[in-house]
Amino acid sequence: MNSQDVILGVLMKRKLSGYDIKQLFETIFSYFYNASFGTIYPTLAKMEKEGLISKESIIQEGKPNKNVFTITEEGKRRFAAYIASPITPNELKSDFMMRMFFGEYTEADQIKEWLELGIQEQEAELHKLREDYKRYKPGMSVTQEICIRIGLAQVEATLLSLQEGYKRVLAKEADNQ
Repeated sequence: MNSQDVILGVLMKRKLSGYDIKQLFETIFSYFYNASFGTIYPTLAKMEKEGLISKESIIQEGKPNKNVFTITEEGKRRFAAYIASPITPNELKSDFMMRMFFGEYTEADQIKEWLELGIQEQEAELHKLREDYKRYKPGMSVTQEICIRIGLAQVEATLLSLQEGYKRVLAKEADNQ
């Protein structure tokens, strides 16, 4: 899976501007796929050159022209090939987890700081996901709802683990005093 596959997928339903696509990456996809603005526009340009999408410029009064992208028949074939391909294993790269793994080489205050930050980030992510779920739920397919519910469960489990870990660090610190 790459950004091209995701963009083709969102264009299967309707025409979208680059900004609209970016909004999807920042909201509904944000907990399971990451792509920056700097990735999306070059990918769109490449896909247009390859004939996977077409671009229509819409003139807007008082604003810059808006480019709207539509999937082509070749793009639909490419997306169908992606959907039919074997699922690749998930990858997890986490600086936080790596630092926690090696936490025995730092002070308890540093670990508490990391855990506090992790808790704050997960609480914010949980709030964001819940809001996105409310916003998108009326138009979601069953499979899309499954995705967001998995995301919610993962964030909730991570938050619980961080909170429990924080309590364990505090208890260990109290035992050592």
